[in-house]
Amino acid sequence: MNEVVNYLKEKHYEVKFDEPLSKYTTFKVGGIAAAVVFPLTKSEITELVQYLNLKKYRYRVFGNGSNILPSDNYYDGVIIKTNKALNYLKVEDDVVTVGSGYSCVKLAYEMANFDLAGLEFMGAIPGSMGGALYMNAGAYNREIKDVVLDVTLVNNYGKIVTLTNKDLQYSYRTSILQDWDDFLLLETRLKLEKGNKEEILALLDKRKEKRNESQPLNYPSAGSTFRNPNNCHAWELVESAGLRGYSIGGAKVSEKHCNFIVNYNKASSNDIKALVDYVIMTVFDKTNVRLKPEIEFFNW
Repeated sequence: MNEVVNYLKEKHYEVKFDEPLSKYTTFKVGGIAAAVVFPLTKSEITELVQYLNLKKYRYRVFGNGSNILPSDNYYDGVIIKTNKALNYLKVEDDVVTVGSGYSCVKLAYEMANFDLAGLEFMGAIPGSMGGALYMNAGAYNREIKDVVLDVTLVNNYGKIVTLTNKDLQYSYRTSILQDWDDFLLLETRLKLEKGNKEEILALLDKRKEKRNESQPLNYPSAGSTFRNPNNCHAWELVESAGLRGYSIGGAKVSEKHCNFIVNYNKASSNDIKALVDYVIMTVFDKTNVRLKPEIEFFNW
């Protein structure tokens, strides 16, 4: 690690050492990371990834930290925060180029100013574009795969590569990217359609109001915890298993929405992971359906 520390200092990266990951996840949990780096430009990111790959040193990309559960363990590696360097947007007619650090919710509302429709579903996604592309995020019967033209990334050889929508092999909450290691998403191009600003904003605001009424947004969480199985909703299975309000430590199945596990009382990562596992086991015992988490488990 000393060699990497010296490199980061020599390059004058904005960096914090021995940093709690709880600051960077929407669950507000996680152990200590050896270093959290905040590159300011795309070239800084590319150079850093190339260096870490060359040295075979562990790293993990964090956008908004909204769909990830890091363990309570120490992470002897580098966390790369993309929000500053990859927080850009370019609009050309109905094609939008957006950095992977850009907020999904912000993008959905921003498109209304260009009279572009097709991203209204992203008003319900609290993460950043990198996570959305990785997970094929979706809501309201729409997914990111419906609008992606291509994505650009730095691969594990330090090369910049462009993948088409077909290359990404998207399906429900999955992509080919989930089978890869040591890469970093830089940006994507999206193909949208012409719309009406007032209608787009009205739909976004209506859905926002509905979410405020139905989701436990006053507690730290990662949004929906489980993927919906075929032909049913995950929350219905959790409720039918009698788990509404069930808690382990400071983690609880929300009484307001059963597909949300929330940090309601200073939960640890272990509390949340134990509750996720318990819900999966209990639902399977009672319904013979095995729920799959939407959350990514990191450093376990």
